[in-house]
Amino acid sequence: MEIIKKPILTEKASILTEKLNRYAFKVDHRANKIQIKSAVEAMFGVTVLAVNTAVVAGKAKSRYTKAGFVSGRAPKYKKAIITIKDGETIDFYCTI
Repeated sequence: MEIIKKPILTEKASILTEKLNRYAFKVDHRANKIQIKSAVEAMFGVTVLAVNTAVVAGKAKSRYTKAGFVSGRAPKYKKAIITIKDGETIDFYCTI
């Protein structure tokens, strides 16, 4: 099970990173806080102080196409907000 799927790189997440040293990730919906903490520490080599999780509901999407009116839903996902120790950073753009 791949616990961390990808980082969330939005304007709101960037403000959290700059002001509070918090990072946002999309994670596997079956993962708990302990698993998420150990995965982040192992992957990025940082000290995690806190993990907050939330399940984001999928939005209803609709569009009008040549075939007619099509409606559906965007998938739901689990989001984790990770607080790390002061002085440490996570660089998403480094090449490994």
